[in-house]
Amino acid sequence: MNIGWPELILILFICLLLFGAGRLPEIARQLGKAINEFKKSIKDSGEDPPKQS
Repeated sequence: MNIGWPELILILFICLLLFGAGRLPEIARQLGKAINEFKKSIKDSGEDPPKQS
């Protein structure tokens, strides 16, 4: 499934219509935080859990 420039521009235009120009940076910021948190949890899950006595 290849997404080219025309499809990408169409998706961005639809997002702009749905959310408005003022809200898009906030949504992008929240999405970035969520992705970073997900990557952090994946990285932490690969380590051994702390041993409890």
